[in-house]
Amino acid sequence: MAAFRLFSNKKDKPAGEPDKGDTLERGLEKTKESVFRKLSRAVVGKSRIDDAVLDNLEEVLISSDVGVDTTLRIIDRISARAAKDKFLGTAELNRILREEIISLLGENESKAGEDLSIAEGNKPYVIMVVGVNGVGKTTTIGKLAHRFKNNGYKVVLGAADTFRAAAIEQLDIWAQRTGVEIIKQKTGADPASVAYDTLTSGKSSNADVVIIDTAGRLHNKANLMNELTKVRRVMQKVIPSAPHEVLLILDGSTGQNAFEQAKQFTAATDVNAIALTKLDGTAKGGVVIGISDQFKIPVKYIGMGEGIDDLLPFDRVEFVSSLFR
Repeated sequence: MAAFRLFSNKKDKPAGEPDKGDTLERGLEKTKESVFRKLSRAVVGKSRIDDAVLDNLEEVLISSDVGVDTTLRIIDRISARAAKDKFLGTAELNRILREEIISLLGENESKAGEDLSIAEGNKPYVIMVVGVNGVGKTTTIGKLAHRFKNNGYKVVLGAADTFRAAAIEQLDIWAQRTGVEIIKQKTGADPASVAYDTLTSGKSSNADVVIIDTAGRLHNKANLMNELTKVRRVMQKVIPSAPHEVLLILDGSTGQNAFEQAKQFTAATDVNAIALTKLDGTAKGGVVIGISDQFKIPVKYIGMGEGIDDLLPFDRVEFVSSLFR
């Protein structure tokens, strides 16, 4: 059966989009500055990667929001390399650290949605977006819609976050800004009903992509699970395989708080992709590494600014290399 790749068949990048490498370099500047400053202190006066250097490196990674478990995995890998090569010096630490982090992130890459091919018969491709209020969820949906449309795909948005009137209005503004269709109801309407109407509309209009916004509440895990389960079940009445992607939006600038949100949402629904927003202007970019490693879910997008083109597909090699240039 014929298939198409999201973001790959039509154009290499949306028309007018700034160079991804430049945007990434600028956005990671504070994280890069923080990491390098700490690394310099970790190896001062040392010529070999010994226990003291590894202890200092462990502190650097943890304080950079990589997370304890992921940090220990990285330290173990570097320790093994240092033990194997007795002539390995601290001057090579940046290169080794870069290689090991890239390798670590690559363990989840095979599951990443960027290379996902979907059968034409499964159109529209349905993305259910989850995340707490304030992480940039609705804004990310708008940027995704813009990116998909600029790649030639027909997009329909579903305003299923009916708990907040502002959420519906904000998504409506993004729909107008990007020139895509939106399906909405009144504040307080049944989210599952909105999802049902959106998929029905997307299917009948031969849309390529349907993106469903959901309520950003974490007041009660059981209620959250019940609501998201109901939305999924109702969507499957229209498209049995939906949703094809459950995209969790996390605010990267919150550091360890993002880990806790990821725990809550991965327990509530089958998250299979993550977008980390607000990484520009923060020194907490290390959270990308820890989130991907700890939850075994690929980071698919990163937000590197407020501009409509500043949501970038995550490239582990480019990301890590930008931190060590």
